[in-house]
Amino acid sequence: MSERGNRKTQIGVVVSDKMDKTAVVKVERLVKHPVYNKYIKRSAKYKAHDIDNSAKIGDRVVIVETRPLSKDKRWKIRQIIEPKA
Repeated sequence: MSERGNRKTQIGVVVSDKMDKTAVVKVERLVKHPVYNKYIKRSAKYKAHDIDNSAKIGDRVVIVETRPLSKDKRWKIRQIIEPKA
C-alpha cells in the first residue's frame, strides 16, 4: 500500500498522443439499462500525464488518479499493459 492511500485506477486505450507529456486515454465501462436490462457501453476520455512520451495510439494502459497537474489532467499513466502490435 502506498503512503498516499487508495487511488483509483482504470484501464483504457490511448486515442491520442499528439501533446507533449500527455496522452488521451479512452476508458469503456458496461452499464445495465434500468428498463431493458441490457448492457450498454459507456466511455469517458481522460487526459493522463505521460512523463516519457512512451504511450502510443492503440496501447492499452493503466492510469492512476493523481493531484491536478493542469486544467484537465488529473490522471497519470502507471504502466503500458500491451503495446499496439
